[in-house]
Amino acid sequence: MNENATSPMVDNGSSEDVPASNSCSKDESYKYVFLPVCYTYTCILSLALNSIILCSILKRRKEWNCSLIYMFNLALTDFMYGLSLPFLIASYIMHDVWVFGDFTCRLVRFLFYFNLYCSIFFLTCISFHRYLGICHPMKTITMETKKTARVVCVLVWLVVLALTCPIFHFAKTATFNNATNCWDDALDTEYPHYVPYGIILHSVGFFLPFSIIAWCYSRVIKTIFKTISNQEFKSAVPGLEKRRKSIKTIVTITLLFALCFLPFHVTKTIFLVNKAVPDVACATKRVVTICYKVTRPLASFNAWLNALLYFLTKDKWPQNCLKPKKNADDSKSSWNIFKPFNHLTPPS
Repeated sequence: MNENATSPMVDNGSSEDVPASNSCSKDESYKYVFLPVCYTYTCILSLALNSIILCSILKRRKEWNCSLIYMFNLALTDFMYGLSLPFLIASYIMHDVWVFGDFTCRLVRFLFYFNLYCSIFFLTCISFHRYLGICHPMKTITMETKKTARVVCVLVWLVVLALTCPIFHFAKTATFNNATNCWDDALDTEYPHYVPYGIILHSVGFFLPFSIIAWCYSRVIKTIFKTISNQEFKSAVPGLEKRRKSIKTIVTITLLFALCFLPFHVTKTIFLVNKAVPDVACATKRVVTICYKVTRPLASFNAWLNALLYFLTKDKWPQNCLKPKKNADDSKSSWNIFKPFNHLTPPS
């Protein structure tokens, strides 16, 4: 195994995994503390928050709308990812030793990427739905039905499954230094095939959806501020300051998601390019590897940060959680992810 392997678990390699003859060794002992702490934090919050969301939404199935359908699927994939983290945490604590078998290794690695891109795709659906609701409200009535949302969710699951299923081939267990390890990306012999796949995965799974989200929100923000600058409309809208605060909150959370996804995909892409380019300086390899491994748990934070989107766009959460609404119309509106914007569409 050469140095390009970095480690049996690409995101958690260590200097002891590198042959002594290799001059470009790396001290990665930090990961045995940093990564377990990050993933433990993510595991607890992901399981707790998403279980609350799933139970709460399931109790109100008759009140489902397009937004809730997307949020339910988003919470479901985040919950599934949280269930896989204890295996990864245990492996880090045991210094990369994997004792859970080859299939579990492949499943855990698969679930990381499956969750990551399901989250990105469902956030894209929510963003586009929000864009239609604010910029083209009449189209929302005809295009955005519950049946359409269900079909879109099924398509998202199938597309992401197709994008990430090669992970089951590349991720595997291997023996190194008399210990079984779980490889994250690919063995050295398979990297010529993995690098192009990884770049395509990042382009289709992140950079394309991220561009769509950025475009949608640029149009949403433009429409909102154009509307609230209308003095006649401005005077007719009650609680306008509260809606402005809601806008700031949603934009802030959206940027927070971008900060989770963007650093990981940029550093991972550079990491893959470094693998493909020969004679990369040792210092460069060290910096890129460290950045990649630090941003990987940052990307996993989306498993619980996504829950904030639900809580922040739901009105009067504590009351709704504890007891049902008496008024059916109020109940429906309280679950509407567009409630902060209901009155922001200018009159025709």
